[in-house]
Amino acid sequence: MSVEAKLAELGLTLPAAAAPVAAYVPVVIAGGLAYVSGQVSFVDGVLVKGRLGEDVTLEQGIAAAQGCGLMILAQLKAALGSLDRVERVVKLGAFVNSTGDFTDQPKVANGASELMVAVFGEAGKHARAAVGVPTLPLGCAVEVDAIVAVRPA
Repeated sequence: MSVEAKLAELGLTLPAAAAPVAAYVPVVIAGGLAYVSGQVSFVDGVLVKGRLGEDVTLEQGIAAAQGCGLMILAQLKAALGSLDRVERVVKLGAFVNSTGDFTDQPKVANGASELMVAVFGEAGKHARAAVGVPTLPLGCAVEVDAIVAVRPA
């Protein structure tokens, strides 16, 4: 089954790949790896802003991380032409805008991690970091970046 078919089966639609908001490119491919720049937390086209432990619930944070994961997939599709070129998700880095006493960053990051496994199966299982930070670009709740092994075109 193609990745596009799997997304449809899951009832998921990729957003349009977002343009960079600063001096960087969304994806760099080198040495068989795609390095995806941090993608911020859009859900249904709306930026999820705020801090976990303050004005964003755990459930909203998980959905925000899934939104980041969908944008990672959109960026990969734009760069690779097809998500079927993804060989394996190697690593995700999740940054959670959170208060000092919020300690569920791993649960928030699962929104992106579980998406990768749902879409790619075993090849979606990856190494990961999930860290709390005091602020993120645009005031967003979550940002996720990725390293992905890719097949040659």
